[in-house]
Amino acid sequence: MMTTRLTMEVKGIPYEKIEDFCAFLAEEGLETGGTGSKVRPVVSCKGTTCQYGLCDTYGLSETIHNRFYKGYRAVKLPHKFKIAVGGCPNNCVKPNLNDIGIIGQRLMEYDPELCKGCKKCAVTEACPIHAASVQEKKLVVSEECNHCGRCLEKCPFHAVKPGAYGYRVVIGGRWGKQIAIGKELNRIFTSQEEVLSVIEKAILFFREQGITGERFSDTINRLGFEYVQEQLLSDEILKRKEEILGAELHLTGGATC
Repeated sequence: MMTTRLTMEVKGIPYEKIEDFCAFLAEEGLETGGTGSKVRPVVSCKGTTCQYGLCDTYGLSETIHNRFYKGYRAVKLPHKFKIAVGGCPNNCVKPNLNDIGIIGQRLMEYDPELCKGCKKCAVTEACPIHAASVQEKKLVVSEECNHCGRCLEKCPFHAVKPGAYGYRVVIGGRWGKQIAIGKELNRIFTSQEEVLSVIEKAILFFREQGITGERFSDTINRLGFEYVQEQLLSDEILKRKEEILGAELHLTGGATC
């Protein structure tokens, strides 16, 4: 059967045969694991091949898998830590319901001097969430814009042009008995390395300042979102990386599934 993180669970194996079963899978190039108070398997949407995809979700997910799921396999955390990568704001894999979620973005460049204030604006017609409107014969884009890129290349006068590709990072999401909607960091990252750095800082921060048994969302609520965001946008915590990884913390862990 498949788990919610798109891994396979095999039932009915006798306890004394577990090691033999794991060895058999390893011979076929398959990995076992994925539970406990640690980084869980990464979930990705098909953004790499999707018509709405704004980033290479498969490539980014594989990098995260190797660097943090495999690379941090022995690192115990206060609780499980889930990561999801979504190719666009359509939210197919619910990045905002994971401890940390990445969402593909496409920035726009708007030149109001080129805007003709058309009665039937092609940009507003293309916006699926109605974040764009024409006011006083000029296009106005509200803060509700989620950078989906659907309006780009629509304006015949080139008032709206495609900008850089980027990534939105959401932290503190949670699904299950207690639901928490993740909160967006207040900047859009324009390189994959920046995103990977934020993920690593989030894991280190959770390990250092989280309390055994609480999810990342609980840690954020306890310490305050602004404080956590400040830590994740600076590099101070990376300077203590070896110290944090070497500390004897969360020896039991809080994950029960």
